[in-house]
Amino acid sequence: MKVELKGRPIVPGLARGKALVSKKPLSFLGGVDPETSIIIEKNHDLNGQEINGNILCFPHGHGSTVGSYVLYSLVKRGIGPKAIVNETADPVVVVGAVIAEVPMVDGINIGQIGNGDVVEVNGGKGIVRIVKRKKPCI
Repeated sequence: MKVELKGRPIVPGLARGKALVSKKPLSFLGGVDPETSIIIEKNHDLNGQEINGNILCFPHGHGSTVGSYVLYSLVKRGIGPKAIVNETADPVVVVGAVIAEVPMVDGINIGQIGNGDVVEVNGGKGIVRIVKRKKPCI
């Protein structure tokens, strides 16, 4: 059964992939290794996880405006997220997503998305569809 979440369109585009979900804000400057796309922010719930190729879902960004450039450079090097889903869009993340052309939606309760769920993001319509839930470990 597909679940459709409606938010606010931020950056148009379509993407499908596995959700990488965090309950904590994320800074691209100092929080993500620009060489590997691995989250390195201390005490972050996704520390050690790679954002490359995932749909990155987190409440909002924080940190320096240079984070916009870090996001852009990750995408241009082919190691960025496929899309970004936020509860509240942060200007730093929005600018990075716009210049890198990463589909982005905000106004989504990311608590409804599970880590590893397969999701589709329509940044132009502000829609996030959960198309497949990750099977729980037994």
